[in-house]
Parts: sequence; structure tokens; C-alpha cells
Amino acid sequence: MTGNKGEWSEIYALFKLLGDKVLASGNEKIEKIPDILYPIIKILRSERNGNFEYSILDDIVLISEKEELLRIPVSVFKEKATYLLQAIKSNQDGNFSVPEIEDFMQTINCISIKASSSAKTDITIVIHDQRTNQQPVLGFSIKSQLGNPSTLLNAGRTTNFIFSISGLNLSEEEIDIVNSIDSRSKIKDRIEYIKNRGGYFNFSETEQQIFSNNLILIDSLLPQIISNILIDFYTSAHSKLLDLVSKIEETNPLNFDITNKHKFYSYKIKRFLTDVALGMTPSKVWNGEYDATGGYLVIKEDGEIVCYHIYNKSEFENYLLNNTKLETASSSRHGFGMLYKKDGDLFFKLNLQIRFIK
Repeated sequence: MTGNKGEWSEIYALFKLLGDKVLASGNEKIEKIPDILYPIIKILRSERNGNFEYSILDDIVLISEKEELLRIPVSVFKEKATYLLQAIKSNQDGNFSVPEIEDFMQTINCISIKASSSAKTDITIVIHDQRTNQQPVLGFSIKSQLGNPSTLLNAGRTTNFIFSISGLNLSEEEIDIVNSIDSRSKIKDRIEYIKNRGGYFNFSETEQQIFSNNLILIDSLLPQIISNILIDFYTSAHSKLLDLVSKIEETNPLNFDITNKHKFYSYKIKRFLTDVALGMTPSKVWNGEYDATGGYLVIKEDGEIVCYHIYNKSEFENYLLNNTKLETASSSRHGFGMLYKKDGDLFFKLNLQIRFIK
């Protein structure tokens, strides 16, 4: 049984949460909020051989399918979580095995590293919400800092933004000169070359209409807002979304009425990030229904786990804005970064990819 650090992190989360018996809420700095804790009633897991419940009763974990199968002290899960954490942190291979943990997994009917789940839900937890006295079943997406930072929005041709170039008329030979720029920061340098020749970048459309409509569903001006952020990213030293949003708040390219200091851009980008985090993908029609119904679990580098629950929407949104950045994906794979002519007009594509900051 082999997996990478991200996949083994799912098993670690299972053990750690059963050992802790509570979910701790996090703030925008990924720190625990001491007074917001959710007692865990049970964790649900679907395996090829059935659906299993890991229920917490005092200091015992009851494991059952349709009937009780076995009882294991909570302390055992604490020990296994500590052991697995060290194995994950110390291993340098892409995929690796942890035989001692695998043996334990077999005994508790956990026969695969990654639970079979749909969409963005990695772990399903029943908590006790002390404010409402309810016991909701919540699906969480797991983000681990034990391995490489994960993406929030994956790059693809679906995330390309198309810009028309005005104020510039180039021959095919001159277009080839632009596209032949092959420096380390070739996209940025091509844009700079075009601007220095008098060209202006004007957002035209996204390459895929579904993505455009998904953005418009969230907010009618999101395509224009993101296109401005993309231009800033590819022409400045800024990559953190927080910095890029702060800059666009200052320049106000859409001419919102900011007389009373309304934060139009950060509010709309937070909504976008939340919808991406909990279900929206560029290639599928988005209906606004969340796949990860609980939110995010973040496994920190020290092994502690904090949750961002949609009940605490503000903390979740601030976490997403403060802990993500834009990055340049492969331009050849995703078909962007080249100047081209269509029906006599010049166009240039830029790509949107969002990754978590470790």
C-alpha cells in the first residue's frame, strides 16, 4: 500500500481526529481559535468492502458496519497518528509505504489510503454543534502542509482569459519576434514588449463559456475583476492574492463608488475563492451547491489540524484570501502566452491557476 504525502495525510487526519475527539477551528493565520471546538461524534468512511463508522464513546472508538465489529482505545489512535506523522515528515520519496500503519489499517477495516468519495469531500465527520444542539454530517476537503502545497484552482485551457490588443498593428514577422522571447519570465517579457510598442490589453472573454458563466453566476463582474488581477500578476512582482487584491482595491479599474471605503474587490474575490474551494470547477456547470459541506481541514506542518467550517464563514474566507497565490502554469500545455492574430485583430491569452501558500 503506497501513497504520497498528501494521500497519507488523509489517514493521518482520521487517526489524529479520533485521538483528539474534537475539531478545532482556525483563524486566517491557521491558528487554533481556543473557544470554538466541535466534539466529534463519529467519522464515516466508505471502503470497497463496505461503509464503516468510527464512533467515539468516552475514550473508546467503536468500529461498526451494520453491527459493532471491534473497540479500540482512543490512545491507540493517538499513538498511530504520532507514528504516521513522523513517517510522512521523514520520507523524501514521491510514493512510499508505512508497513506498521498498513497492518493497523487492515485491523480496523481501513483498506485503502484514499477513501472512496465524490467531488471535493475527503473525510466525512458527524460533529456536535453546541450552538444549535444539532449533529450535522459534514464533508471536509483536506489540505495538508506536510507535502507540497496543493492547488485551489487547477490550470487548464478552461482557465484561459483572452485579451484583445489595441493600439498596435504587427506583421506576422513581428508577431514571431514577440513569441520567440524565451526568457525565464517569458510571459511577463512578452507582455512588456507589447506594451512598450504601444499595445493595450483589453479583456475580451474566457476561452470556455462554462467557466465564464460560472463566474458570472457568483458575481456578474467577476470575469472583469479576475482579468485585471491576472494582468497585475503577470506584470508585477506580486503573486499573493492578498497583495493583488489590495492593489486592485487601490486602482479601482471598474470604477466602483468607493467614497465610503467599500471593499468591493476583496468581497467578490472571497466569494469566488469559497465557491472554488467547496465545489465550483471551471469545466462543469456550477449550481451553487457545495460538495464539501463542512469546509476545509488543514493539517499544519507540526501535525495539528484546524478546520474552517462554513458556519464560521468569515474565518474561512479570510483563510483562503490570506493563504493563496497565483502561479504560472505550463504555457505550452495549456495554450497561452502567445500573441496571435484572428480576423485581423491581435489577441493574447493568460492563464489562471491558484495554489495554496505553504
